[in-house]
Amino acid sequence: MAIVNITPDSFYDQGATNSLDLAVARAGDVIAQGAGIVDIGGVKAGPGAVVTTSEEIERVVPVIQAVHAAHPDVTISVDTWRSEVADAAIQAGATLVNDTWAGHDPELSAVAGQYQVGYVCSHTGSVIPRTRPHRVRFDDLLAQVIQETTSQAELAVSRGVPEERILIDPTHDFGKNTFHGLELLRRIDELVATGWPVLMALSNKDFVGETLDRPVRERVAGTLAATAWAAQHGVAAFRSHEVAETVDVIRMVAAIQGKVAPLNTTRGLA
Repeated sequence: MAIVNITPDSFYDQGATNSLDLAVARAGDVIAQGAGIVDIGGVKAGPGAVVTTSEEIERVVPVIQAVHAAHPDVTISVDTWRSEVADAAIQAGATLVNDTWAGHDPELSAVAGQYQVGYVCSHTGSVIPRTRPHRVRFDDLLAQVIQETTSQAELAVSRGVPEERILIDPTHDFGKNTFHGLELLRRIDELVATGWPVLMALSNKDFVGETLDRPVRERVAGTLAATAWAAQHGVAAFRSHEVAETVDVIRMVAAIQGKVAPLNTTRGLA
């Protein structure tokens, strides 16, 4: 799942794709690098300038329309917590709703169900969208993550979302500190054992930066290490800024496991 942000203030790219042409070009690049899903978002996840619902729609819908027209076989995801935005995005060509704020809008999964598109169920510990956690505590982090994400999944199915098009995301950094982020990876088998496909958004997150004491632009190695660990433990999808590198990590893990063949073998064979 490649990240395409139509925002002027994204924490990582700082507005590098904040126009229709730049966003569509970025989508084409990441698809060529191996992305199977393009996740398009119009609001920065963290604190920042207020973005109205209408403004969010104006940002994401033209990009979704253009990417869908150019790449009709690629899954387009809309990263939003607002049902009105999801509705407009689906009509424009999105077939996956990435609800990163855990059902803050209770009608969001109903919209996904109405159109029978995919849905990402996340865990935030009931944090209000675009706010940061403060002294957050859990009696049992994984138990709460599993309870919240699987309950959302079951609700989404009851509303018409196809079961095979649901992902659950423990949602690193959202409502959690760095110790929680590491625990999610350490206990990943419990999440995979739910039977729901797991999505992880690890890319350049603060838990990586704090673990390694690295600024945002120096977190790629840590991200890829976490990605390799998660892939080996059965995570199904990864939301990523560095698509080519992430695809290489996933393929290398799969080759070690014997699930895929090497792409080009000549050494010692001729």
